[in-house]
Amino acid sequence: MSRVVVLQHAAPEGPAAIGDALQRRGIGLRTVRIDQGAAVPESMEGAAGLVVMGGPMSVYEADRLAHLSAELQLIERALEDGLPILGVCLGSQLLAAALGARVYSSGRKEIGWHEVRLRKDAGKDPLWRGIDSRFMGFHWHGDVFDLPRRAVPLASSVLTEHQAFRAGDNAYGLLFHLEVGEPQVRGFVKSFAKELAAAKIPPAAILDGLPDHLKTLQRVGAQVFDRWAGLIPRP
Repeated sequence: MSRVVVLQHAAPEGPAAIGDALQRRGIGLRTVRIDQGAAVPESMEGAAGLVVMGGPMSVYEADRLAHLSAELQLIERALEDGLPILGVCLGSQLLAAALGARVYSSGRKEIGWHEVRLRKDAGKDPLWRGIDSRFMGFHWHGDVFDLPRRAVPLASSVLTEHQAFRAGDNAYGLLFHLEVGEPQVRGFVKSFAKELAAAKIPPAAILDGLPDHLKTLQRVGAQVFDRWAGLIPRP
């Protein structure tokens, strides 16, 4: 059985729909709970792909958070090995940094439900072709990144120019959260309540109309993640 390594940094930010898509294709997951003290693997030996999830830390804190430096090294090894990579939120920022791009604070928070707009190149992308050109995405970030050199821009939002990109044939970064379901969204609201309060965003702004938002998000996510899972090499 092929197996994908998943790096998880916070309780509500697990693989969710990504894991579901992998399991439907008979692909196993090795979830490394960094938030619970697990060590970052030193190599990708025996793994067929890498998923790096979100978290409350910032890429530019690598000097004081040793696991971030280790994750950057692991991403670089996965890139060298040509393995499929999927980075979500913090994971997309780490992927961008590993590719040499700048990651920095935008000076504002993009939290809650905001429209994602696919870029022209998404229409030719193996994961995104045929997907709705606009849909409501779930966001929870303040940091953003420059587009890595030679990467293909795939999506944007009103506040953020680079919401998704592809590097090479099989490395993808998603700044927004396409993977979430209701448990994850409620987990964000509960776990990061102080951040919500500081941004003066009431929980109701995120939770009201949740089933309708998730219906579209999960339909898009199921398509995109199934296609990414199809990139995983089989034994």
